[in-house]
Amino acid sequence: MTLSFRVATLDDLPELVALEQHCFTTDRLSPRSFQWMISRAHAQLLVAEKSGHLLGYALVLFHRGTSLARLYSLAIATPARGLGLGKQLLARIEACAVAHDCAYLRLEVRTDNPGAIALYERSGYRRFALINDYYADHTDALRLEKRILQHTDGRALSVPYYQQTTDFTCGAACLLMAMGALTPGREAQRREELQIWREATTVFMTAGHGGCSPQGLALAAWRRGFRVRMQVNVYGPLFLDGVRDPHKKEVIRLVHEGFEEELAGSDVQQIHGGALDLTQVLDDGGQPLVLISSYRLTRSKSPHWVIVTDCDQEFVYLHDPDVDHSQHRQPMDCQHLPVSHGEFERMCRFGNNQLRAAVVLYR
Repeated sequence: MTLSFRVATLDDLPELVALEQHCFTTDRLSPRSFQWMISRAHAQLLVAEKSGHLLGYALVLFHRGTSLARLYSLAIATPARGLGLGKQLLARIEACAVAHDCAYLRLEVRTDNPGAIALYERSGYRRFALINDYYADHTDALRLEKRILQHTDGRALSVPYYQQTTDFTCGAACLLMAMGALTPGREAQRREELQIWREATTVFMTAGHGGCSPQGLALAAWRRGFRVRMQVNVYGPLFLDGVRDPHKKEVIRLVHEGFEEELAGSDVQQIHGGALDLTQVLDDGGQPLVLISSYRLTRSKSPHWVIVTDCDQEFVYLHDPDVDHSQHRQPMDCQHLPVSHGEFERMCRFGNNQLRAAVVLYR
């Protein structure tokens, strides 16, 4: 079958509506919806045709400011089924989503449509949620997801992944990953994760356990024999604005002063201010840990450590040690997470004082 693929135009409306009526009995796109998708939506509607007749379409929606796209609908005319057209449309939609800086493609599919489910799963999509009573006829929907932007290592350095085992050891987990990258074969263990946290923590949360400060992480890495560079744009104890209790503020100051005294007797390179030149750091063999605002990832306003694994012209790639199971994530979903340079620049500033902090390890 000789097919051609192109972006839909308003002239395709009659055939699109007829195809919709032919393929679906409920939850159909209306002529007005098709018109909006073609002319106004932040979307792409691709059609497949032969001899001037439409045999199928695929509609993908994009979400501004995110790396996520959604396959809204895919329809194949009966005479064209079983010939691989669905697979071809899916591949073209994935390429379109990648061109729009999307890293993930999600979709919903009826649980009583085994043919469509098989198509998606053969194409690498995995189930991550079930939505009850999703369609107009009360049929349930499966949610599927695929990572469509695969990271290809541009560095000789391979960064192992380690998932933090507590809510407060993101910094320690990142340090374990950095040390594993620079010392292949170095095993990451939970005992050391907790030991690093004990060495590097400061108390900056109003309740519960505190997290690791850049000074504490820099010292923990230096004690383990690594060459370390620390870059921070704010002097003095960090995160005091988030603490009301005067006693806790005093504890933070004392811990920070102890870190500063030990740093003065070390050969840790300390840099104040400026943005981290990621490309240069990576080219020099450095392994950077970066403090971000987790709001960009989880909508919770707290400081969070991630590790940069690579960067290219489009994305900064991160290992996020926090696997958010509430979002149906698995550890593989948190590895080499692509973030646009603009979004990364925004997430690397925390709090009212626009704190920027990074710790870089070298062999």
